[in-house]
Amino acid sequence: MDNSYGQFCTVARGAEALCQQWTPLIVRELLCGSKRFNDLHRGVPRISTSLLVQRLRHLEEIGVVRRSAGGKVRDYSLTEAGEELRPIVMALGHWGARWIGSRLRDDQLDAGFLMWDIRRFVQLPEFPPHPVVIHFAFRDARPGEGRWWLVVEQGTSDLCRDDPGRELTLIVDCTVRALTEVWTGERTPLEVLRTQELRVDGAARDAEQLWRWLGTSVFAPTRRTVLKLHGEGLR
Repeated sequence: MDNSYGQFCTVARGAEALCQQWTPLIVRELLCGSKRFNDLHRGVPRISTSLLVQRLRHLEEIGVVRRSAGGKVRDYSLTEAGEELRPIVMALGHWGARWIGSRLRDDQLDAGFLMWDIRRFVQLPEFPPHPVVIHFAFRDARPGEGRWWLVVEQGTSDLCRDDPGRELTLIVDCTVRALTEVWTGERTPLEVLRTQELRVDGAARDAEQLWRWLGTSVFAPTRRTVLKLHGEGLR
């Protein structure tokens, strides 16, 4: 089937190149620093591996992505043309936070992607010099996605799906929705703690620092501003 709009307009041709399903999210992952195929798939977990290969090949063909191989490992990175998409992708994210934020549907909640997003944007300078291990226990995640461990030490963060066997600093027991809405700026930590949709167990001093450590999504400030202007925050 011909997917062309059949127009010379560069809006049409740009949309043909970049607006296939999943393609903008793959570009988002590359802009966020993912380089390996498995990391890209972790950021877009609901795409099949075969379709991810197809989309990456398409992005290579149009000059947005370059692929480099070292042995059996292939790295993907953005070309100059791909990097030029950064303000466009960021603008789309802020537009969505401003106009489409609202409450998420259940099918939009994804513990795996949430934890992947948290891992790459944690506020490393805010962490103490000693190792910090945070166990996230989701009450309602899909099978196999209910337990995660975030390990931060020596200026790096790592996300584990299996118990790393380290002494825990904090345990975060919550629903996927509660933590997602805090991460996206839809609600405040105080609200979800007050409703017991989220509980933090551990030393009081560490629990107080949790939200400084985690930070929020890059688009959360836009969402909080909108809620405040409409009299819905800070709740």
